[in-house]
Amino acid sequence: MMKLQKGNMVIGQSGGPTSVINGSLAGAITQAKKEKNVGTVYGMNFAIEGFMKGELIDLGKLSAMQLKGLRDTPSSALGSSRLKLKDEHFPQVLAVLKKFNIRYFHIIGGNDSMDTINRVEQYCRKEGYDLYGVGIPKTVDNDLFGTDHTPGFPSAARYTALSVLQSATLARDMQRVDQFVIYQSIGRDAGWLAASSALAKRDDKDGPHILVLPERPLNKNKFLAEVESVYKKCGFVSIVCGEGAVWENKTPISASETKDKFGNTEFGAMGGTSAAMALHKLISANFKGWRGEFQVTESLPMCASDRMSEVDRSEAFELGAAAVKMAAKGTSGVMAALKRVSNSPYKVELTSAPLSEVAVHAKPMPDYMFTTNGFMVNKKFFDYVKPLVGSLPEYACISKILVKKGS
Repeated sequence: MMKLQKGNMVIGQSGGPTSVINGSLAGAITQAKKEKNVGTVYGMNFAIEGFMKGELIDLGKLSAMQLKGLRDTPSSALGSSRLKLKDEHFPQVLAVLKKFNIRYFHIIGGNDSMDTINRVEQYCRKEGYDLYGVGIPKTVDNDLFGTDHTPGFPSAARYTALSVLQSATLARDMQRVDQFVIYQSIGRDAGWLAASSALAKRDDKDGPHILVLPERPLNKNKFLAEVESVYKKCGFVSIVCGEGAVWENKTPISASETKDKFGNTEFGAMGGTSAAMALHKLISANFKGWRGEFQVTESLPMCASDRMSEVDRSEAFELGAAAVKMAAKGTSGVMAALKRVSNSPYKVELTSAPLSEVAVHAKPMPDYMFTTNGFMVNKKFFDYVKPLVGSLPEYACISKILVKKGS
């Protein structure tokens, strides 16, 4: 807590988008207009990269209708960036803060964004400039430390569950043409999103049958044995893999060596290869005569507003508002967060987590959410994610009882 300071506010959207990131923006703007200590509300044009150039947007001019519309608009309305701040950038950041008398600093983002807020806030404190920095969480990967889940994940999980439900239904009916199908989900280091593909399963024969996730390094022989076992039981194999899945020696299944600006391995199209493609080649090479396909959605789950989760829509707005409320009361150096109080009925509380911890920790899937063989998730995972995603359709299935000759 610091001494209350009157001034202007700035907010940015960083990293990959989500279906509800603009909902958090709308929540922050709406709350800022209620705060006596907050003057003009600025938006960063293309995140911290545009901010350092003084590219600001007056968000206070948005109408009530525009704010309402933002809640159902996918992608990042302000424009995003993946620029990683270097030490030489901070004097320029401070200069812009002073020029526009900005005292309230918010970014909607993931680990790297929380690190940016933390470093900017610490630099300003060292330089004697009062700044209240509070982060607003988002990421479809759901790997952000300090919160039960992140806005963006429930909607992306719903997108993934519906996509795999439909593709697995197709694979079931096309099994005499294609013996297997592989769906690749985004998620560099965590399998939350890929695991959500199993939400619509009604029994063991429904796809997906096999999950290949970053938390569980893959043994080739065990994987191929599981593929063969599933095929014998179901007549086809539905596989879902996370883009960042690795072999037992911790090398990426995708074999990608391309790095982004943060030193992270690029997967999918950005890396010029994919885990799904590698697994497809492995299966094709070991099961002669098998035909299959792989599906790589890349960023589509990040911006599918037609599959938005109602829980996600509501919580994104509330977290945006909560972050501004915290800062306006003098709180700084934290991220607004969610704490689950009850699962049935589903209930959460708004809380906070220190930016210093969020920036350096990740939240992989815990071991207790996996089945014994590691190729599927169990009831504890479903109990966690089902309240976030909402109800899913159940498709009709014909019981194939073949008629006997002469009947």
